[in-house]
Amino acid sequence: MVSHNHGSPPVEAANPFTPADVQAILRERGWLTVDATPEIEAWCGHAAAILGTHAVDRTALAELLALVFHYDAHEILARVETHEVLARYAARDVLRHVALLLLDGAPLNSERFKEIITALKQELELPGRELLYPLRLALAGRPGDGSLDRVVLLLDEAAGLPFAAPVKSARARILEFCAALD
Repeated sequence: MVSHNHGSPPVEAANPFTPADVQAILRERGWLTVDATPEIEAWCGHAAAILGTHAVDRTALAELLALVFHYDAHEILARVETHEVLARYAARDVLRHVALLLLDGAPLNSERFKEIITALKQELELPGRELLYPLRLALAGRPGDGSLDRVVLLLDEAAGLPFAAPVKSARARILEFCAALD
């Protein structure tokens, strides 16, 4: 029986995944084929920490990691769900603004991501879903919930590491996505 103490803060879900779990998935998928460097080990720890509580099982974690390692704008644009997002009010405005904000080349980390979201909210005055779905689509490869924001936060860090499958940075992804739209 679970007791409810109304005076204490909510408890976050336990993270069942470790950096070793992330490394094992990367090896199984062929994304990591050499001995892990300290930087790769650190990235795996970061990935486990920010994705682990959003994955219900190992398969879900592998699917989130796949979004980091596989990105093809033409494939994304071939999906019906993509066009449902792009048909929404101001979706292309969001993409244009995100592209302009990412062109400066600054690495996309948690702080920079917050700055981008704040700038988009101020400039476009759109509700969260109208802002976030096009952004998640263009950078993570699919629309959806906040777990995709965490995928986005892993991109630039992973792009600089020697994985077997090169990871496209957030800047490279938005440029590829916008080019494929034309």
